[in-house]
Amino acid sequence: MPEPRPHPPASGPGPAPAYVALAGPTACGKTAAALAVATRLPVEIVSVDSALVYRGMDIGTAKPTAAERAAVPHHLIDIRDPREAYSAAEFAADAARLVREIRGRGALPLLVGGTMLYFKALFEGLAAMPAADPAVRAALDADAAALGWPAMHARLAQVDPLTAARLAPNDSQRIQRALEVWQISGRTLSDWHAGQTAPATAATVDTSGPGANGSTHGATGLPPSPATPLPPALFISMEPEDRAWLHGRIAQRFEQMLADGFLDEVRALRARGDLSPDLPSMRCVGYRQAWEWLDAHSGEMHQDAASLCERGIAATRQLAKRQITWLRSMPARQVIAGDQPQAVARVVEAIESVRTRLDPSAAGLGGSTP
Repeated sequence: MPEPRPHPPASGPGPAPAYVALAGPTACGKTAAALAVATRLPVEIVSVDSALVYRGMDIGTAKPTAAERAAVPHHLIDIRDPREAYSAAEFAADAARLVREIRGRGALPLLVGGTMLYFKALFEGLAAMPAADPAVRAALDADAAALGWPAMHARLAQVDPLTAARLAPNDSQRIQRALEVWQISGRTLSDWHAGQTAPATAATVDTSGPGANGSTHGATGLPPSPATPLPPALFISMEPEDRAWLHGRIAQRFEQMLADGFLDEVRALRARGDLSPDLPSMRCVGYRQAWEWLDAHSGEMHQDAASLCERGIAATRQLAKRQITWLRSMPARQVIAGDQPQAVARVVEAIESVRTRLDPSAAGLGGSTP
């Protein structure tokens, strides 16, 4: 990542410096929109993506290219080894720090991504929820072994339909956590999230909730979310009006990933010997399906990846559906139809407007060049 470039000082950033958030389902065009903004305004991009944090996972995450990262400073990319976890609480603390640092350099922080739990953690803080209970988890695992995770998902839908609607029937980690919270506390996970009135402390913050890119992060003793919630000055959501348009882009991108060597990337990760499909990094959409496909085809001389392509596209479509469900529960967003011809121009216009409002002295400033 290039060294952040100095910009004219921002006018009065205050105790909670302003930033812009740009969200949307996978493959909706967020990266292109963010880079277009960077050609017009002095911005630094903060990734809001639970998969982009991992080093060595480039193709399957559609990580910004070296040229794109050279054109504008990017943050929170390649900050973890795939064997390590990165929680929503850690993200919220890191993002709040970066927002202040970037504003201190006179640039506008532009938070871009599709991990909705990360956005929620930053905007609202994290709810203080019960810690993991090994006995409850063991009982849930036993039930799942006997009944299957789709049946456990149906059980969750009976007590917490809002959470169940966001989860795939085989999303074992998230289903288990939601049922665990309900059994321990008598309150649903959605109730905990909706009913929080203050940010959690380091002792009580729950970090085992789901990231929107298909991984689940859980750990104890991690940094808390910011001392106060940090909502954005503007929250843009790129949501396509035509779901078929998004499905076509998802299929095209996954096919291109395979052509670019995605399977070789996953083979290299497997060959390390210290990774497993149970790690948060390997549960990311695409990587989970590729790992399972390689397990099933390990002895074959000529491997036809057609079935992997179908499974990967299906899983990515389910991810996009969950992301849109999250977004529709966030009423403060400004929706821009990502499938419309002027979508990128509208994103740029909206962010230019808020930049001028936040820093009147910046009116007419163009983007900086490396």
